[in-house]
Amino acid sequence: MILKNKWAKWPLRADSNSVKKFLFLFLVFNSSVFLSGCGVYSFTGTNLSPDIKTFSVLNFTMGTAGGPSDLPQRLTEDLKEYFQRNTSLTSQPGGGDLVLEGSITGYDVLPAAPTANDQAGLNRLNVTVQVRYTNAKDETKNFDQSFTYYADFPQDQTLNQNEARLLPTIRENIVQQIFNKSAADW
Repeated sequence: MILKNKWAKWPLRADSNSVKKFLFLFLVFNSSVFLSGCGVYSFTGTNLSPDIKTFSVLNFTMGTAGGPSDLPQRLTEDLKEYFQRNTSLTSQPGGGDLVLEGSITGYDVLPAAPTANDQAGLNRLNVTVQVRYTNAKDETKNFDQSFTYYADFPQDQTLNQNEARLLPTIRENIVQQIFNKSAADW
């Protein structure tokens, strides 16, 4: 099909390749409008202001009996790594634009999935962390909140047999909850 253009001296050809090229170039040149149209956003899902440049994760403490002694340190390091991996913020030992600190307030084994014999079919390791988040650039985002996650293990096994397997999953999920509440503002 040949189209006549009254301003040009040559005919325009509307073949599928030229239409595809035009659409591709149109989308490339206008993609910045599409991505910036909804405020501050990043592909990791964070909702942080551009003036936030640094973060600090202060050492978490153990505020409950039970649990491995290195659990607070591992949680602290997991949080630092997660923020570094999923934001462009720089880690500081203290005084960052965002500050996370807290304490492990619960480390409990509870019965789950009762059976007909009034025994637990599963046991549940439940970990609770109290987190205080401070945003130096926007105090309305600050919070002091508890985060909990659990994992189940068979009733006929001990916590010692399962603890090393369950804790990485529990820590990972608690870190994601904290990140979503603080950086993604969910």
